[in-house]
Amino acid sequence: MANDSLRQLLREHLAWWGLRQFTSDRDYFAWQQRQFSSEDLKQLASRAERKRDGGRYDEIAFYDIAAHPKIFPVLYSQRYDYYETIGPLIAAHCGEANDILDFGCGLGILTSFCARLCPEKNFVGVDRSSASLAIAQEKANQLGLHNLRFACVDIEVEELSGSYDLIVATHALMQAEQDPGLPSHSWQTFERARDSVQQASFEQRTGLGRRLDNIMKALSSDGRMMLCEKTRQLARRVPFQRALAARDLQLIQPPTPVSYHSVEELVGDGPFYRLQRGSQKRVAWDELPEADDGRPFSPGVITPPTDPEHPLYENHWPSAQAAWERLADRDVLADTTRQDPDGRQVHVERGRFPGFHYLYCANTFDQRQLVIVEQARAAILETYYQEIVRGLS
Repeated sequence: MANDSLRQLLREHLAWWGLRQFTSDRDYFAWQQRQFSSEDLKQLASRAERKRDGGRYDEIAFYDIAAHPKIFPVLYSQRYDYYETIGPLIAAHCGEANDILDFGCGLGILTSFCARLCPEKNFVGVDRSSASLAIAQEKANQLGLHNLRFACVDIEVEELSGSYDLIVATHALMQAEQDPGLPSHSWQTFERARDSVQQASFEQRTGLGRRLDNIMKALSSDGRMMLCEKTRQLARRVPFQRALAARDLQLIQPPTPVSYHSVEELVGDGPFYRLQRGSQKRVAWDELPEADDGRPFSPGVITPPTDPEHPLYENHWPSAQAAWERLADRDVLADTTRQDPDGRQVHVERGRFPGFHYLYCANTFDQRQLVIVEQARAAILETYYQEIVRGLS
């Protein structure tokens, strides 16, 4: 099916669910306030805070409330672009399988979409929110989907039943969004140590190891997976990929970076992975930073900015490291490196190279910053340097 046709079907499906697309925060929140009472908003905010700071029962309680028929169309409309982005990626490959499991299906919005597209395939959606699944089943019945069923399974304490040749999981395997991941060897590199203790700790903290092990039991011997988790940051992507590889999951194709809007906010998500168990097609795992929006840099051609208040050059992306490494004959005037007991490092230095002064910052979670000014404005960088050093104390 052509992409345009698929997207149009998806838009019609989302509209049937009551979801609306917004590009303005003002318009979205005005609609939200018309739909919700102040008590509704207060309760949702309280549950969201508990979900963020609590355990799995708080998470289940949040999604149970979010599944209320008055609430879910408004709440999930924030994810409209997410569905428009992820939905076609999943739907395009469901036809390659016969028995498909959607792990962490929630309301079953995309599960029911795929089941409508592939009526000859068998779909099972599992989630641990019983209220979400009640809505999912009700909607599946309304759509007359006899090839789709749902099961309430808490994978933390239960095992999945059945065997599937395709398992889909999006934002379900590691929802610990606050976990920073694994630090690099030092502030000078993006490489991570292959430390089994660090890896096991990451998988335990995020719940990734337990969930992956359980869904692997339900994957057929040559089954495939489609995964998309919040692992855009390299510090989370590397241990996530290593967890997949350690369980004999191989890439079928290079991961696809995913971006979409949550109303006005641009969200960098994913990547989206297509994997196969024991595949002989060995696509290499990439543990380097992805291409970024850092300004191209040439030490021999540093042009004045259009705004004289701006630096000559500024880069807040990982590519700032390559630019810093190209500063010929740089002379470090002051530098400091803070090392925490757990090995994490933050480095900041102020220096000069012929005709210019620079400030460079780097840490072991892939954050980089390079600022270059002409000699006449060197005092600005001195002030900035001192502010950063005080912040490290």
